[in-house]
Amino acid sequence: MELWDAYNSNFETIEGLTLVRGQEDKIPSGVYHLVCHVLVRHKDGTYLLMQRDPRKPYPNMWEASAGGSALKGESPLQGALRELREETGIEAESLELLDQSFLGNCIHCRFLCQTDCDKKSVRLQEGETVNFHWASAEEILSLSEEELISWPMRKHIK
Repeated sequence: MELWDAYNSNFETIEGLTLVRGQEDKIPSGVYHLVCHVLVRHKDGTYLLMQRDPRKPYPNMWEASAGGSALKGESPLQGALRELREETGIEAESLELLDQSFLGNCIHCRFLCQTDCDKKSVRLQEGETVNFHWASAEEILSLSEEELISWPMRKHIK
């Protein structure tokens, strides 16, 4: 069972309230959980695209981020670093916060990881991703809504 912290609209943890993955329909109005996203840019200027597992929502679509829900007790940065490591194998020491926004019952925190990792060392996470590709900004920005799920990240791709 995956547990999440509950947040109010001021991005403050609500003490005494724990949210449970799979019970999003039970999250009260005005209560949010934290979702972390990491855009990965290689030192050569390319960006990491991850292809979603066909069994997940938005099957086979490309994402310009690694990410997911922060676990109970994790800060946005801790959640982002964990998700990056789990979904790509990339170990980052720091990330740059790009933006935060509310959508539905989620607070989305978007980060940038600048890396010089071996581009062939990306590791796919079973059940999450099935392929990866390093792409230029132009290539990513040319993808359609049917191909790319990470539309909020587009404004950070240069």
